[in-house]
Amino acid sequence: MNDLGELDRPGTPAGAAAADAPSQKALGSATPASPASPASPASPASPAPEPAADREPSVTQEPAADRKPPSPRRGAADPVKALMHRHRELCERAVDPLEIAAGLEAHGITERTAARFRHRDVFSLAEEMYARVTRDGDAPASPEPAAPRARADWVLLTLLPGALCAAAVTVAHLTHGRSRLFAVAAGILAVGLALRAAIRRGPLSRTDHTAPGGGALRISWLIAYSLLGNGLLDSAVTGGPDGLPTGTADGPWPLTVAPVLALALACAPAAWIAHLFTARGRRRLAASRGLEDFAAAVRPLLLGTFALFLGALAALLALCAAVLDEPAVYAEALALGALLFVARLLATHGFAYAPAVVLTATATVQAAALATVFIARLPGLGFLGTPVETLVTTWGAGSVPTLACGAAALALLVHATRKLTRASAHAPPTPSR
Repeated sequence: MNDLGELDRPGTPAGAAAADAPSQKALGSATPASPASPASPASPASPAPEPAADREPSVTQEPAADRKPPSPRRGAADPVKALMHRHRELCERAVDPLEIAAGLEAHGITERTAARFRHRDVFSLAEEMYARVTRDGDAPASPEPAAPRARADWVLLTLLPGALCAAAVTVAHLTHGRSRLFAVAAGILAVGLALRAAIRRGPLSRTDHTAPGGGALRISWLIAYSLLGNGLLDSAVTGGPDGLPTGTADGPWPLTVAPVLALALACAPAAWIAHLFTARGRRRLAASRGLEDFAAAVRPLLLGTFALFLGALAALLALCAAVLDEPAVYAEALALGALLFVARLLATHGFAYAPAVVLTATATVQAAALATVFIARLPGLGFLGTPVETLVTTWGAGSVPTLACGAAALALLVHATRKLTRASAHAPPTPSR
């Protein structure tokens, strides 16, 4: 307790007068309790000065030996500096505060967490972190990130699948027999390659290449089912098919060409709408001052983007059905188009895992619906085909892909309203060094 008292009183003198109080406590009643004035000399008859002089070194040396410089408290350390050290790589490669804000938000830093760092929101915290890195010379200053611009290469690539599909359909209508079969096979191959090139460049390209692959196989299955599945399922329920597809709508295995052609043509508006969503999202990110405000501003933008694509696809579907003289299966085509568009929009912003799972589940459901109808023909297994046969008899063969793709698209849309309204989904890409 004496040490704490000495530290609390740094100006206490260390002379004989200062040693009287503790010496008197130690000697008890043997020492007079009257205080000595600093101006009056000590009485020669009194033995008090001599013991006080003997005890003075022990009294003055103990606080000097035990006294240590006060260690800084943990709370007094710079919390922002500790956070910068924890996210050092993010701060070093960031080209603007928005990228730091998006990275912090992706690591779970919320508005409440930013308040513990004495900031009102994540954006102001990111601005301080970016300013410190720039002031130290670790990262070069750069202008505010601009929205991505349309390029001629990806514009032409997005138009290519629709053009090749229209050419393949035209050739298929002008040829017969084996020539038609070769024309259809060549057209499918050409459209597939063009679609692959289109989704690898421009607004439809995926930024996260570490996500699970195989998306092209799932998309190919869904499109192939849209072309061949309904005719096969309808004929299988009635006991067929009696032969291979002839490439026409009135054969033993009828084809549905209008939805496929509309989807191929819709690749171009899908790219433009995705580009619009990315550009507007980055503008909202630059203007927002909080994560909640940004989410509230991007959510209607996402829903408007989704509705705009469905409108464009519906217009293309009506045009293709009128040109090909086929029924416009709006429900099935719009459900499939919505599923593919939302899945691609999520993948382009770095969320490719959920679309891969949902596309796999949808393709599995469609394949299982076809398989159960054929397995039900085996003895004792007729009950397996009852649900699908009842569904086809009541609502038609198109009800199976409509329900499967519609439910999957709705699930992905709900998922997108959570993921694509985050700041980390709209962070500018890291520049290549």
